[in-house]
Amino acid sequence: MLTSEQISPGKLHTDYAASFTLTLGCVNHIEQEAGLVIFTCDNGKLAVSKAHAGAVRIRLFAGAAPDEMVSMKMTPAIMERKSASGAAETELLVADAGSAYLIETDEMMVEVVKLDASLRFTDKSGRILARNPMMAWNEYKSAIALFRASENVHYYGLGEKTGYLDKRGERYEMWNSDNYAPHVPEIEALYQSIPFLIVNEPESACGIFLDNPGRSVFDMRTSGQAFTIQAETGGLDYYFIPGPQIKDVVKKYTALTGRIQLPPQWSIGYHQSRYSYMDQEEVLEMARTFREKEIPCDVIHLDIHYMDGYRVFTFDPVRFPDPKGMIAELKKLGIRIVPIIDPGVKLDPEYGVYQEGTASELFCMKPDGSPFVGPVWPGPSVFPDFSDAKAREWWGDLHRFFTEMGIEGIWNDMNEPSVFNENKTIDPDALHKNNGNPVTHGEIHNLYGMLMSKATAEGMTRNLDGRRPFVLSRAGYAGIQRYAAVWTGDNRSFWEHMALAMPMVLNLGLSGVSFSGPDIGGFGHHTTGELLARWTQMGALFPFCRNHSMLETVRQEPWSFGPEIEDICREYIRLRYSLMPLLYSVFREAAETGMPIIRPLLLEYPEDPNVANLCDQFLLGDQLLAAPVYRPDTFHRVVYLPEGNWFDYRTGEKLEGGRHVMAHAPLDTLPLYVKEGAIISRTAAAESTIFERSTELFLDIYTPENGEGAFDLYDDDGTTFDYKDKAYNLYRLRVEGAEGTVRLGVHPEWTGYDGGWKKWTVTFKHLQLAGCCLEYGKEAANREELEALTEGWHFDSDAGELTVVLNQPLEDVELVVKAR
Repeated sequence: MLTSEQISPGKLHTDYAASFTLTLGCVNHIEQEAGLVIFTCDNGKLAVSKAHAGAVRIRLFAGAAPDEMVSMKMTPAIMERKSASGAAETELLVADAGSAYLIETDEMMVEVVKLDASLRFTDKSGRILARNPMMAWNEYKSAIALFRASENVHYYGLGEKTGYLDKRGERYEMWNSDNYAPHVPEIEALYQSIPFLIVNEPESACGIFLDNPGRSVFDMRTSGQAFTIQAETGGLDYYFIPGPQIKDVVKKYTALTGRIQLPPQWSIGYHQSRYSYMDQEEVLEMARTFREKEIPCDVIHLDIHYMDGYRVFTFDPVRFPDPKGMIAELKKLGIRIVPIIDPGVKLDPEYGVYQEGTASELFCMKPDGSPFVGPVWPGPSVFPDFSDAKAREWWGDLHRFFTEMGIEGIWNDMNEPSVFNENKTIDPDALHKNNGNPVTHGEIHNLYGMLMSKATAEGMTRNLDGRRPFVLSRAGYAGIQRYAAVWTGDNRSFWEHMALAMPMVLNLGLSGVSFSGPDIGGFGHHTTGELLARWTQMGALFPFCRNHSMLETVRQEPWSFGPEIEDICREYIRLRYSLMPLLYSVFREAAETGMPIIRPLLLEYPEDPNVANLCDQFLLGDQLLAAPVYRPDTFHRVVYLPEGNWFDYRTGEKLEGGRHVMAHAPLDTLPLYVKEGAIISRTAAAESTIFERSTELFLDIYTPENGEGAFDLYDDDGTTFDYKDKAYNLYRLRVEGAEGTVRLGVHPEWTGYDGGWKKWTVTFKHLQLAGCCLEYGKEAANREELEALTEGWHFDSDAGELTVVLNQPLEDVELVVKAR
């Protein structure tokens, strides 16, 4: 990974010597337990162990730690793996190479130098993947790890951070923060902390995950020859994840920290929100307007004003006199309610939630044993101790209040946690029970939001009778993807914030958090019709799709700026719903492999230098390329098309890739391109996923002249967990084109779902043939005749399209198109 240039370790040490003075020193002793090697050095201990997914875990223990304190306990970020046999972990292979110890794993070698306990990671061929020449700490036990880097390095990941896609030259803190000030590149900490860095060197990539939920810092700015990772409390505990490609790193990291759960399909639809829809009638009128205007919508969110005095798990009896009746009426319109829940519990001796939590000692405590009290929306409030399993179970069960009304989704906000005090959060010295291993809040601050979402998701699941819950969270840590979708917090109605959303969501995806998105139109400030139109075009292809705005800003529902903007918003929201078969299939891929739903081009084209920091375009899956317009009064933009051929989604124009093109983009147009060989699955756009889905599937084949393409098409009931019991359909689709012949293979990998698309309409687009034939069904003279057939085909020579209709395949099908 690194170049052969020798980088002076002395210079690197000098850069940090003022703050970090004590290093490990010489290795004096080595001992080995099952799956663990411990090096005792002059000034501390270093532990090396295998982790699943091909990772290696490195743990630094500062000072003369007693043996019993050398704990390898994992945080909740790590997915626990147990062998089927229950056998103990096999010992690592360790060899004495004279000046260093060599530790061999399945995928790489770790070299520990005897002189200074520095580390080197290589692959099995001996190629250097990374060098960690220094680990040190200061008098406060704040620890740092330094890694060498070449001048050609690029950095990605780190979750929800401002700035461009590539983080070279930047420095970021990991400390979940309710930072309402405008989100600009100089802000180093926002709501989510995902301490996972992808290091991409010219020959290979690797990942480094610092599993420390206290305050930490990733510094790619101080030295051009190195980057550092620093932990304020708790020491260094990092996982080294080998590539060789970025895709490999992401897959292994998500195997380590978990992948998204397949969400209910309704949560992938369009969401409408505002801070706040103030009463029951306004909510119902909002839903009726969506239906009258035929704009698809699945969800309306309720912000904090629905509650009785901001008490969680209540409805205001005046504003919402019949919430259960309201929810039932909304479901008839195909719309669900998602209410907001904050962690702050109002300090009110007559309030049942406060009484229960106090009686069972379920709230965070101060060092003197009294509850920590901090001001938030309800006034003085206490905060559940989500580090404790008993508190999580109690909190989860409180959601029965909502599920009994018919609610299936919850919005967790203010869960950094945000507190209106000097620290802007729970005091760092407050105590958490942590299941019998007490810790201070400062040590696990970044875990709070994730553990709240875990409690919410598990409680909702217990109370939904086999239906999948939806949880949305503002705060999170590595592993949050297992429990919740996330949004990027309180953005603004600025064009700059629309642009900022792309690299932010793309890096969240590279950091395992695939189900994410910004507030469409911007939350704070005042949007415009043009900004709303452009943001809706972009947001319609993001994983999480919600329009949300702040109290006292101009309204920004799709119809708020007149017929022209309404029509544009309707068109692109309908596009999202028509692409639901594709979108849902890509969600399933994310759940299975960890691949992001929308992707930076560098993920699919890692060898292309033009995409290393390209962050104003993205791919949906690996087949659709979107290039949003994110500046006012702009009707053209430059688009980079990677290698291969591409088709303009709207006009069908074929364009050669590997170059920049100028796209004409009037206000109603999102530049959107389809890769040659793509298989685009779609259906008729419904106004809600609740309504009966169309039984007809459309497959658009962007026919390759000489080449191939593939797509995995997935379907299930979209609501329950029955897919875990094999109640799903999975089709492996593959198209090949060569020498005037096109072959489409449909392989039903599994057909355990009785529902789904009974009629398939397959269109081979852009056929370069004057005439063609197909040995399948009956040839129809025109499209009208074709519509009446159950199996048949028609070739439109003017359009260059062959359309085939067939029944839902339950066995392998091969369609072979030949020139006539």
